[in-house]
Amino acid sequence: MNPTRKRRIALIVLILAAAAVAGTFIVLALQENLTYLHTPTDVREGSAPRDARFRLGGVVCEGSVRRTDGTLDVHFAVTDRVRQVPVTYNGILPDMFREGTSIIATGRMQGEGFVASEVLAKHDETYMPREVADAMAKGIAMKTTSCGAN
Repeated sequence: MNPTRKRRIALIVLILAAAAVAGTFIVLALQENLTYLHTPTDVREGSAPRDARFRLGGVVCEGSVRRTDGTLDVHFAVTDRVRQVPVTYNGILPDMFREGTSIIATGRMQGEGFVASEVLAKHDETYMPREVADAMAKGIAMKTTSCGAN
């Protein structure tokens, strides 16, 4: 084999190795930033992560919104019509946030409650994320409870 051909082969192997390392780092970074959507039933049954960020989807329980005077702290409960999870959020809520509307909150579990870092509200009367709608339909078929039940 001549030296030029050896150099080309070494260069190709080096480029492929660098691409493999870069691809590995990209996949690891993407996995670290994934946030999966879970319902309150998932949370109560333990299938939602206890130590990682995830999205909690459902409907804001009627009569559950409590604001702390002089702060941006808001406490409310989210339900999928089967179970509910208390949520704490510190920030300005979207204009469309109301009791009885669909929301998706991003955050993590802390104790028995969910601490949200971001809250998104539905954008019109017909919108509900498909995963949330499916989970709620399944929950209604199984057992419907009010917002007062856990």
